[in-house]
Amino acid sequence: MDANLKVESFAVGTYASTCSIIYSESTREAVLIDPGNDPKFILKKLETLNVKAKLLLHTHAHFDHIGGSKELHDVTGAPIYLHKKDQLLYQSLPMQSLMFGLPPLKTGPIEHFIEDGEKFGLGDLLFLTTLHTPGHTEGGCSFYTDVFEQPIVFAGDTLFQGSIGRTDLPGGSFEVLKKSILERLYTLPENTLVITGHGPATTIGEERRDNPFVHL
Repeated sequence: MDANLKVESFAVGTYASTCSIIYSESTREAVLIDPGNDPKFILKKLETLNVKAKLLLHTHAHFDHIGGSKELHDVTGAPIYLHKKDQLLYQSLPMQSLMFGLPPLKTGPIEHFIEDGEKFGLGDLLFLTTLHTPGHTEGGCSFYTDVFEQPIVFAGDTLFQGSIGRTDLPGGSFEVLKKSILERLYTLPENTLVITGHGPATTIGEERRDNPFVHL
């Protein structure tokens, strides 16, 4: 475990999406994964932790995971990172929010398109590896790290405890999602903690054994 790194995951926004903040105790800088659509809550959380957001990293472009990122970018200067195959979905953010009865959300600039296998972190310490895991959306990604005592994968809406992400939305595909889970997530160490996009965390081993939607 890197003694200087800490991680906090918590529910935020309209559908209690999971946001994770990985930060350095020494530099007080942070990577945010899926900051949700309640930027004021996130900004207060950053203030409480006394950390500065350096990167906004997204598993996918549904509004409940990315809807507040423009405001966070505007306030903190942290760049928005997203997989290119979710660019059109992100551009539909105003329509997405209207469909769910919310005021139209605005999009911010995507400053970098994530690629499979790309590594991210803070400064010279690159501790997150990108796994392109489409199926819930075309550009869906998960982020894996082994710098903590227990390896962690931030899986977004790809894999849940005893369930999987929806595949009936635009860009979704059950067969593609199943392939992503089998080939990209279930190949991770069994003790890997899965931070899901909604609801409780689980482990890769638990889902390989018990998840009724995906079987080896």
